[in-house]
Amino acid sequence: MSLRSTVHAEIAAVAAEQEKRMPPITDDLVMLETEFDSLCFALLVARMEDLTGADPFSEMEADDLPVTVGDLVALYDRAAAKKAA
Repeated sequence: MSLRSTVHAEIAAVAAEQEKRMPPITDDLVMLETEFDSLCFALLVARMEDLTGADPFSEMEADDLPVTVGDLVALYDRAAAKKAA
């Protein structure tokens, strides 16, 4: 499973568990325009850290926070590349 697929699947799983309705999860989906709240996001980040072994949020500036799902995927892609190097 690709990292993109993993992020999309985990967003869907967290949303379902938290009983949040989500539009189709695409790279251009703006997270703030969904029911995916801060608790959902915290759960997602914890799961992604368990799955990838990386926490890209620990080394980033507040100005670099992801806005779209695609931004989030790119953030994890960079963290995975950095971890592999």
